[in-house]
Amino acid sequence: MKVGFIGAGWISRKMSRTMEGLKDASRCRALTLAMGLDPEKAAKGGPIEKYAVAARDYSRAQAFACEEGFQKAYGSYEELVNDPEVDLVYVATPHSHHHDHALLALQAGKAVLVEKAFAANYREASEVIDCAQRKQLLCVEAVWTRFMPLSHKIGELLREGTIGTPILLDASLCYRMTHKERVMRSALCGGALLDIGVYCINFARMYFGTDHRRMTSSCVVGETGVDVNESITLAWDDGKMANLQSSALCGCHREGFIAGTEGYIRVDNINCPEKVTLYQNFKPVAEYYPPKEQVTGYEYEVLACQYALGNGLNETPFMPHQETLAIMALTDALRKEWGVTYPADR
Repeated sequence: MKVGFIGAGWISRKMSRTMEGLKDASRCRALTLAMGLDPEKAAKGGPIEKYAVAARDYSRAQAFACEEGFQKAYGSYEELVNDPEVDLVYVATPHSHHHDHALLALQAGKAVLVEKAFAANYREASEVIDCAQRKQLLCVEAVWTRFMPLSHKIGELLREGTIGTPILLDASLCYRMTHKERVMRSALCGGALLDIGVYCINFARMYFGTDHRRMTSSCVVGETGVDVNESITLAWDDGKMANLQSSALCGCHREGFIAGTEGYIRVDNINCPEKVTLYQNFKPVAEYYPPKEQVTGYEYEVLACQYALGNGLNETPFMPHQETLAIMALTDALRKEWGVTYPADR
């Protein structure tokens, strides 16, 4: 599975170094098993290889390729998607460009792994997914948390009744990001919501379900017109409630808590779980950690794509199209309530 990167920024560099760690076949096998996938079926997708990178400036792409060990560098995205050797295109440009770059790849017959947030809004997301489904091509949103074995362990603990009936969920994810152009510019679909708030939303929907009926929120809009500080509450008809906080103005503990009638679960770092602790009678009774073979956490979405490509799938159950669309519709509703708009909304 030869992967072509659209974009040569920091997240592409992290993905490149992650894929370097997937050259070890035994590590790939162990991590695939940890995801609950059959390694033999995954192997049908072929060995994972970082192959080509494209940037708007050829010299930048060439420098990236030399530093990171890519075979090819391109000064245009069109050249990359038309390379017959490319099997999967990783779209790692700002949110504002995901729609156009994903469509470019799909229309050239390439499968795509698109960084979160998948697009600027629901309309753009649905256009990309409709194209992928028409062409029967793999299309995946790279919400890395969704693919991680430790994330799935949390779901197992809930299903096993270790904390009784789940009642309350809290998730906070905050980073000081006022210096980052992609976060602070409306033209780039910036704001805390699409950059980090989506992790809190995914966390809640993964463990409390997708059928929440009520949503309330508060938001601070910054001087550049993007959301910078927000609190969201989701409520379910059976009494469950999720309180979600995200901010681009400050850092925080990044923890998640799921409380039930018989105990609670604490998650250290909700977007990339580092430790999960089970409490009963207010005392820790068990701790869980990522697989020892884990590289950065990005590898699981790549392994899921390998499996899907090898088995003729156009989506992955870890992040199905329906969930990508539902979350984009939810973020649209929140931004409308807050008065936060992007050029793509018009």
